[in-house]
Amino acid sequence: MSAEMHRGSCHCGAVAFEATLDVSKPVACNCSRCQRLGALLAFAPRADFRLLRGEDMLTEYRFNTGKIAHTFCRTCGIQCFSFGDAPDGTPMVAVNVNCLEDVDPRLLAFVVHDGRAA
Repeated sequence: MSAEMHRGSCHCGAVAFEATLDVSKPVACNCSRCQRLGALLAFAPRADFRLLRGEDMLTEYRFNTGKIAHTFCRTCGIQCFSFGDAPDGTPMVAVNVNCLEDVDPRLLAFVVHDGRAA
C-alpha cells in the first residue's frame, strides 16, 4: 500500500488533522509509554501533516531523552500524534492509526518495535 491522505481526530473532536501516510504496516512499540497507550503508529515527514484545528487544545508530554513531543488533547486525553526527528534529522510525525477516520486498525498486520531496548 502506498501513502494516502487520511483524516483523523481526538475523541471529542477538538483536535483534527490530515496526513499523507502509508498505514499498511503500523508500528506497535513496547516502550513504557506506547505499550500502556496501545497506539499503532504510522510515520511520515512533518511536511506531510497538517493540523486542521485544535492547536490551542494540545498539551505535550516528554520522557526519557525528551526528543519526542507526545501531544494529546487537553479535553479528552487522546494522543493522536507525536513529533520527533528521524535518525537523519528529518522532522517526522508519528500518527496514532487508531485515530484515523477511514482505517480499521484491527485489520492491519502491525510490526513490533522493541522500544524497551532502544
